[in-house]
Amino acid sequence: MDRIAVLVVDDEEQVRTFLAELLGSSGYQVRSASSGSQALEMLSGGSFDVVLLDVMMPEMSGLDVLKRYRASGGGAPVIVLSALSGADDAMRAMKLGASDYLSKPFGADELEDALSRALGNRLPARPAPVSAPVVPSHAKEEASNERIVISHSPAMRRARALVERIADTDVPVLLLGESGTGKEVIAREIHARSNRRNKPFIKVNCAALPGELLESELFGHERGAFTGATAEKPGKFELADQGTIFLDEIGEMAIRLQAKLLQVLQDEEFFRVGGKKSVRVDSRVVVATNRDLEREIALGNFREDLFYRLNVVAIRLPSLRERPEDVVPLTDHFLKKYGRGFMSGVAELPPEVLRAFTEYEWPGNVRELENMVRRLCVLKDTSLVMEELRSGGRVPASAPSLPTSYAGDGDVEPPAPTPRAMTPAPVPLVATSSVQVLEMPARGNTPAVELTPAATPAPVRYANPFDAPQPPPPPPSMPEAEMSLKDIGKRAAMLAEREAILAMLQRTAWNKRRAAGKLRISYKALLYKIKECGIIDPRAAAEF
Repeated sequence: MDRIAVLVVDDEEQVRTFLAELLGSSGYQVRSASSGSQALEMLSGGSFDVVLLDVMMPEMSGLDVLKRYRASGGGAPVIVLSALSGADDAMRAMKLGASDYLSKPFGADELEDALSRALGNRLPARPAPVSAPVVPSHAKEEASNERIVISHSPAMRRARALVERIADTDVPVLLLGESGTGKEVIAREIHARSNRRNKPFIKVNCAALPGELLESELFGHERGAFTGATAEKPGKFELADQGTIFLDEIGEMAIRLQAKLLQVLQDEEFFRVGGKKSVRVDSRVVVATNRDLEREIALGNFREDLFYRLNVVAIRLPSLRERPEDVVPLTDHFLKKYGRGFMSGVAELPPEVLRAFTEYEWPGNVRELENMVRRLCVLKDTSLVMEELRSGGRVPASAPSLPTSYAGDGDVEPPAPTPRAMTPAPVPLVATSSVQVLEMPARGNTPAVELTPAATPAPVRYANPFDAPQPPPPPPSMPEAEMSLKDIGKRAAMLAEREAILAMLQRTAWNKRRAAGKLRISYKALLYKIKECGIIDPRAAAEF
């Protein structure tokens, strides 16, 4: 039988190389295109069984490629590769005729599942075992699902003891803790210790997709259920049948979908989008959140009945600052993990670096520590890391900058903003007074005045949009007199975060992807915090 032909379309060479070697080792015949125009030319002159298409590309986007390909009569399944920031683009791609999508970064098992859905029974025969292809180290890490728990702290020992006690049961598990504390690691350990260990472990990030796509992702859809649904698609619950489904960021799920999830937990059945028959599943549900769900219930953002259904067993994972005794063993682990590729022969760090690591509070928890060790392995300069720790985790200005493309959010690397001291003060183009005072006849000796509003002032326009003032932060949901000490602390933390984010956005000329890198948080998290803090992008708000 002829090998299945796959066309990989992505403007990043490392992604094309990794996918070509990964799919080639699985028995596929792979060709690559680095641009939309090249992809259309190859599609018009060749026959492909499936297309992997990146959305964000220069010159011609993946959506334009898909639209032109379908308009020309192309019928091969197209799997869209969408960054987290491109959830809306993924929805539009499905309406244009995409058969499936994957959110970057994705694992090898997720890619295999998408290809299975697109090709049906036409999967390639596995070739004889060969040596693993040499791929970029970061691509290996993204494709690997291997995780291990390293901890000596009493709090983590209690959490792991609870995992061992409930692993073989089928009760739902609620994982609580700050971002970066290792909730996914614990979820995988629950699955690995359960009697479902030989069945699928399926992860879904509820914050990565809008409600319409998330419903189709979880429960699948029937052919013709909506524009672009050219074939039936099983949902993640069906793929996790007899196994475990891990719903990360459950606090981000829309209320409407929470009702459908509650039905699955109660009845173990659901309807696909557009379906008329119920689908029965047997999936163990593990969910995670870094939100206070009880507060979300009070605000009307989370269903109380779903919370009690999920909160059968709750495991809280402590932050890294609560277990400083784990910093050194975790550092050793990450040093071995990344040092092999970047720092050959280095087995341990200098004592002053380890001391600085143990004294640092790690607001980003284990994920921040891992990124710090990885940066150290790449830069091979402990002084830069020490300077960063002394500056409170901010990348020092003296740190070397690497050329980077920021096409993921549509931003092109902007020129450096005009220094604030050199920027002229914004001047309104139209000056108006707010009131007019008119003398009127009065009774007695008291003069009378009438205040009448003047004409509506013309909108203030700024020569430099980055000088446009920001609106005030959103008010608290309740009067400050009624706020608890915990609520007041959260409010103060939000205001401090708002100031820090605004300062970094101004430093990077509002390049959000670059600002996220300097703030050492994910791009998705930065977008969420910008919305939560009521920050307005001056490029969208200012009038030119």
